[in-house]
Amino acid sequence: MKLKSKEVTEGLEAIPRRALLKADGLCDEDLEKPIIGIANSWNQVVPGHTHLQLLGREVAAGIREAGGTPLEFQTIGMCDGIGMGTYGMKFSLPSREIIANSLEIMLEGQRFDAVVALASCDKIVPGMLMALARVDIPSIMVTGGPMLPGEWDDRRLDVISAFEAVGEVKSGKITEEEAKEIENHACPGAGSCAGLFTANTMACLTEAMGLSLPGTAASHAVHDKKAELAQQAGRQILDLLQRETTPSDILTSEAFDNAIRVDMALGGSTNTVLHLPAIASEAGVELKLERFDQIGREIPQIANLRPGGDHMMIDLERAGGVQAVLKRLEDDLDLDCQTVTGESVGDNLEGVKIGDEKVIRSKSDPFREIGGIAILQGNLAPDGSVVKYGAVSPEMWDFEGTARVFESEEDAEKAILNSDVGEGDVVVIRYEGPKGGPGMREMLGPTSAIAGMGLAESVALVTDGRFSGGTRGLAVGHLSPEAAAGGPIAVVEEGDRISIDIEERRIELLVEEEELESRLHDWEPPDVDLGGSYLEIYSKLVGSGASGAVLDGNDDS
Repeated sequence: MKLKSKEVTEGLEAIPRRALLKADGLCDEDLEKPIIGIANSWNQVVPGHTHLQLLGREVAAGIREAGGTPLEFQTIGMCDGIGMGTYGMKFSLPSREIIANSLEIMLEGQRFDAVVALASCDKIVPGMLMALARVDIPSIMVTGGPMLPGEWDDRRLDVISAFEAVGEVKSGKITEEEAKEIENHACPGAGSCAGLFTANTMACLTEAMGLSLPGTAASHAVHDKKAELAQQAGRQILDLLQRETTPSDILTSEAFDNAIRVDMALGGSTNTVLHLPAIASEAGVELKLERFDQIGREIPQIANLRPGGDHMMIDLERAGGVQAVLKRLEDDLDLDCQTVTGESVGDNLEGVKIGDEKVIRSKSDPFREIGGIAILQGNLAPDGSVVKYGAVSPEMWDFEGTARVFESEEDAEKAILNSDVGEGDVVVIRYEGPKGGPGMREMLGPTSAIAGMGLAESVALVTDGRFSGGTRGLAVGHLSPEAAAGGPIAVVEEGDRISIDIEERRIELLVEEEELESRLHDWEPPDVDLGGSYLEIYSKLVGSGASGAVLDGNDDS
């Protein structure tokens, strides 16, 4: 096995390169060993990342123990919750590509032999996974772990409690003093937000695909188990290097199917419909939107975590975590898929038990007979759209309402909080797609406002943007083609009727076909000046949300 690092460290010509590495504190003995990268997204901004510096040290200790030389570097990472509802949220999804590219630059440019990647939150984990698939050197992902739930007034809280408190104050359900208590108690410390939102969903799917060690996803940020797993990952990466096992051996079509099965069983975030295809694309695997719906019809939802249910990640951890979910789905999985343990999925499941039947139900007694995510199509979304089935009240599965049209998230949220949106309305938010936003902002502000105002069972929201994993209610996102690409959502008019039927997988604008064609013929894209920013570059390169919003270079807007 020829180590990539030897291009840097071996031979007479390597004298200046060795000299620079010795300036880092390395010695000849260090340079003779495999050089292992630790790609860490630690920062002091994101609660899910504030502890990753400590986990990086554990990974480094494991690498040294197993006979490698660790070198750590950082990537960027932003907190979606902090950016939510602001101009800054436009940069969230585009940051995924920057993270992937920056990780590729470091791994290839510095000729690392293998890598352990550390991250927790929404775009950082997918971005790193995209790079690991692209570079294809031995890799392990260590996700930083969930945050513990907050507690106040005999309630368990999370960040969604804080978002929904805004609408609850506006509607008179709680006082501002009570909202302040929620604010102070909702997020008690390090970790990714305590429910099954995007960050924790992606951690679960990373483990299901086999790129993190069993137990990693649900082990909490502040628990000793997380540090133990980080050190174990450091030791295990040397074993993968010896075996010459890389992500291409693990990220197969069958592994992605396993991940989608777990996604459906858990009722995970709709953002997985963006991220899994993007990761698959880097791995050379075709993953179409239809596959999510096919698997969703086959796999029951056997867990019901926040925001759709009352359980939190701590409950999933106590019930056995992702491995227990995999055990429950054993008959549905491809058990031969390889994992970073060096063993198969099936091998890893030997001896696994379900610790709480109320949290992880049997397939014969599920929370829902079908999976937690559904793909809807129709004349309003010819290329597809997505809804978190598991977070929608059954009373809203078949809904028809009156369009209330908004050109931005801010305008819609203001109208909702001012009581200008009422029962029977469909809030339409457009020009928030990958190109049109640009950046495909999450709509947690408006959806939380709808819930906080007590309208979650009487008002729908549709958008070419996307949703936080914390969204609940009838919220349909990723409408494709998006408005900026001339999709039908661009020509919805105030007062139009919209029909949404989740069970039939349909979303329809109830106007005559000739009228719709006429509107589309007359439509012209808005003139948007982005001032030469990264967002302008991104908007020209990004593709459809229906195919993962990857950078494809086709400016079809």
